[in-house]
Amino acid sequence: MRVLAAMSGGVDSSVAAARAVAAGHDVVGVHLALSRDPQTLRNGARGCCSLEDSADARRVCDKLGIPFYVWDFSERFRTEVIEDFVASYQVGETPNPCLRCNERIKFEALLDRGIALGYDAVVTGHYARLGEDGLLRRAVDMNKDQSYVLGVLNREQIDHSMFPLGDTTKPDIRLEAQAAGLNTASKPDSHDICFIPDGNTQAFLGARIGRRPGTLVDHNTGETLGEHDGVDAFTIGQRKGIGLPNPRRDGKPRYVTGLDAETGTVKVGTIEDLDITQITADRLVWIGGQQPADGEQFSCQVQVRAHGEAIDATAQISSDGGESATVQIVLERPFRGVAPGQAAVLYQPDADGDIVLGSGTIIATGR
Repeated sequence: MRVLAAMSGGVDSSVAAARAVAAGHDVVGVHLALSRDPQTLRNGARGCCSLEDSADARRVCDKLGIPFYVWDFSERFRTEVIEDFVASYQVGETPNPCLRCNERIKFEALLDRGIALGYDAVVTGHYARLGEDGLLRRAVDMNKDQSYVLGVLNREQIDHSMFPLGDTTKPDIRLEAQAAGLNTASKPDSHDICFIPDGNTQAFLGARIGRRPGTLVDHNTGETLGEHDGVDAFTIGQRKGIGLPNPRRDGKPRYVTGLDAETGTVKVGTIEDLDITQITADRLVWIGGQQPADGEQFSCQVQVRAHGEAIDATAQISSDGGESATVQIVLERPFRGVAPGQAAVLYQPDADGDIVLGSGTIIATGR
């Protein structure tokens, strides 16, 4: 097959490209330029997509003997990832920009252009598995499993994707890169949000949203406890930096338990107040075989964070006669600190590795 290897400049995408070459595919390496000022997007192990990363990707392609190109997706990245991120915080949500980047950039934009140019698939360094049945499964290395961030992809995107690393652990990937003489073998992994390389999300949002003062209120009594400079400075489950000078009367620590961007209200309570047992999610994407009928209850597991645990649940899909379906999820035991804007990814336990059924964006939670 003719395939595009998405080359981030890291060890994972390097080995994924090398494996695609070794499998006999006609491979072209592509590095995605996601910023007009790429040298600002790396600070040590933070961030990605810098000029250094582009140069590393080019050297790997030279070593593998495959063509290399840089495609400029910076404008689309700005509108569909960065602006989406800011807009979500403006309405009190907690978005995951890596999911949105996978959905809109690394697969939709890259794949659309690739197919238009006659390529069959995109190969990436994500840790997940695609079986012969076409179903997306967790990776063998559960410490690196990235099936959660791929759960937002649709069936067509999955059908044109390759994930060669899912059957291997990260330490073995580094050894493989070293044995192949790839310059990225010992390169540290990037982490945190790539377009906030200093890790200061509050300052980044503050510069774009501005000051929007409001009140801090008690979760259970509604009592006003203090004031704040903006809802965007808080996330559900946050403990530090709330800005209240005095502890609760019972001495228990306080946590952010709810956000209302319209009124500027931030609720604070105990850790127990963070527990939820019900989730409503919209923007449903189903990739795990036949989608259950409207109103049909089915058992699954649900995960709400990239490396969080999956909890047993019962779910039910409702389209209400419209195009956009929602899913109602009832958990067998509570999740703690779940926020609107996060993705709920549904799994089906399987002996060959948990199957990704689909995903939705959380719009409401309950107890």
